Amino acid sequence: MATRRQFIRISAVGAGAVLAGAAGFRLMAPEPVKALSGSAGEMLRRIPTYCEVCFWKCAGWVYRDDKGAIKKIVGNNEDLNCNGRFCPRGTGGIGMYYDDDRLRTPLIRTEERGQQSFREATWEEAFDYIAEKIKKISAEHGPECLALFTHGSGGKYFSTLLRALGSPHVAAPSYAQCRGPREVAFQGTFGETIESPERTDIRDTKCLVLIGSHIGENMHNGQVQEMSDAIDKGATIITVDPRYSTAAGKSKYWLPIKPATDLALLLAWINVIINEELYDKPYVEKYTFGLDYLREHVRSMTPEWAYGITTIDPTVIRETAREMANASPAVIIHPGRHVTWYGDDTQRLRAVAILNALLGSWGRRGGFYRPEIFELPEPPHPPFPEPKRSWRTEFPDLYKLADSVLANGLCDATVPDPSRHCQFQGWIVNGTNLIETLPNQENTLKAIQALQLLVVIDTMPMEITGWADVVLPECTYLERFDDIRTGPHRKPQIALRAPAAEPMYNTKPSFWMARELAKRLGVIDYFPFERIEDQLDWQLKQAGSSLDEMMKLGVKTFDRQYEDLYFAPGEDVEFYTPTGKIELYSTTFEEAGFDPLPKYTHHEEPPPGFYRLNYGRAPMHTFSRTSNNPNLTDLMDENTLWVNPRVAKEWGLSTGQYVHLVNQDGKKSEFPIKVRVTERIRWDSVYMVHGFGHDQKKLRRCYGKGASDTNLITKVLVDPLMGGTGMRGNFVTFITDLSGKEVAS
Repeated sequence: MATRRQFIRISAVGAGAVLAGAAGFRLMAPEPVKALSGSAGEMLRRIPTYCEVCFWKCAGWVYRDDKGAIKKIVGNNEDLNCNGRFCPRGTGGIGMYYDDDRLRTPLIRTEERGQQSFREATWEEAFDYIAEKIKKISAEHGPECLALFTHGSGGKYFSTLLRALGSPHVAAPSYAQCRGPREVAFQGTFGETIESPERTDIRDTKCLVLIGSHIGENMHNGQVQEMSDAIDKGATIITVDPRYSTAAGKSKYWLPIKPATDLALLLAWINVIINEELYDKPYVEKYTFGLDYLREHVRSMTPEWAYGITTIDPTVIRETAREMANASPAVIIHPGRHVTWYGDDTQRLRAVAILNALLGSWGRRGGFYRPEIFELPEPPHPPFPEPKRSWRTEFPDLYKLADSVLANGLCDATVPDPSRHCQFQGWIVNGTNLIETLPNQENTLKAIQALQLLVVIDTMPMEITGWADVVLPECTYLERFDDIRTGPHRKPQIALRAPAAEPMYNTKPSFWMARELAKRLGVIDYFPFERIEDQLDWQLKQAGSSLDEMMKLGVKTFDRQYEDLYFAPGEDVEFYTPTGKIELYSTTFEEAGFDPLPKYTHHEEPPPGFYRLNYGRAPMHTFSRTSNNPNLTDLMDENTLWVNPRVAKEWGLSTGQYVHLVNQDGKKSEFPIKVRVTERIRWDSVYMVHGFGHDQKKLRRCYGKGASDTNLITKVLVDPLMGGTGMRGNFVTFITDLSGKEVAS
């Protein structure tokens, strides 16, 4: 019998020949079995979908009436991501469909970039314009000078297009701006990444440690449900945060840590776990490498040492370390999601990984389980051409541990620089508002102004669309088929997204756009199916299902290949690291020239009269993409600035008062923000929800509402290991006179 290690290495089964003349589906007949009664007694019929409002992609059912109007969305009971329950964003997804500010037809720029001057165009005109520019760039600079920035399902199709042309430059900003440091840290420790949804076994944990992870506000649906179940079963929650978050309100311990000192706390916890011999000795002895190195490394990093750095009482540090040990191995020090903070983020996440390893939680019930994913065959196509160069050609000695293309690296390599041999000439931006996504907006705009071509694909007129040469309006996820959702979980599952309505206005799905461009660029062989319905049906039939079956089920669950959700007692496990063990001392990091054990370094503190700018999420919004949604705007239409009462007294601030913010570099917020005076934030910090302060006037509900944290992030602390963009080294002060005169502190 093949081992799990061998099984993982087996490549996907060959796709075979394409079946010609497959039946088309388009807007298929909705499943009538589960029809519900509407408010007026009419019958509602259901269509399967998975949500596109956030990355969790919960599977659900869209209900529409006999006139074709979409009425509601609910969760699919079979889906492991949501267990039949949608979050506020998911149920509010209908607002994307009915938003009257939507993009409606292709647009071509008529004046200089940023002037918001466009003319309406036909799809043929738009595609011809793009194809001509791409051909010119490819001929003069090489196809490698084309890049794709993507966040969303449509990125798969444009990725195929770019790779077919010969460019490897496909970047998800979420890697460098969100999750990359944790993936590199856990890969360097366990030989595997965390993945998404995360492999955290929260439902069975006895102790959950949230260090800068705001479960309940970021609304990672499955995790919120599992955390609620764990609390009901008596699990201990420990929350480390300078702000009294929603999660802190559910916690046995709230540690209001001084910002930028988290690594010192983690090292002190490791010190206590080792010195008091609280670690899982059989597990550590069998599975890990480097305990003696680690013991010596943290010898002086006592709770008393950490107290002087973090302001956390040494007694509390010891108590919380013992709480973790008492729950071992059913304990999770959560790796978090948005982990790009201070520029040493990979090493901070290494400490998180090490702490989990000492407590024996990796591969154990209540810790981190082994996920499985269902592998669907890819449509057959020719091999992709081998790129002649990549972004690393221009930055050969930087970010050695990055295993994905860096969005900020592509941006930097686009800004003209005489020391480089090549710069990017064309960007395709799919479903990501780079102006509000990439830190240091000035640098982003410099890069954009240097481009020969900027194509933006979106459903809404975001800030980035105002800088585009061509805007391609995508229909919403409720109006299209997309790739089958496959993702890691306790059991392998697939989920279908089907259109519940015809595309509104003159909007189109990304599959069709990418394929039409492929025709004009001579790479149509990489899109062997004319219609996505035929491609999905072919893929599903290779997997023993069909599009017809999935229209009825929405979600299909498969048995695990192996009964190994957790390590078996005494199981011999080979980890995908150079030593074959969990590396407390990372040989991978050492070989790359980095510290094999994490070290605490002091970070800059706010100047007098300034406060660290912290930002986060709200359960009803996803980044900046939902702040105009008519359903979700009703729940939160602007952000507020959390200010400690001590600071408010010094500045004469009161709740409800509007202020402007200005950062350490003199950058002023474009719009004012409402003050919220609260004890729930430390005196050395302020806090706002990310995603507001839009300056795109075509977003009529959210234009000018609140302040943009991205607008104030001009200092970026880049992680030298993998290029993550630390964004929490920025400080702000207040302008209380809204005519522009700053009040002295």
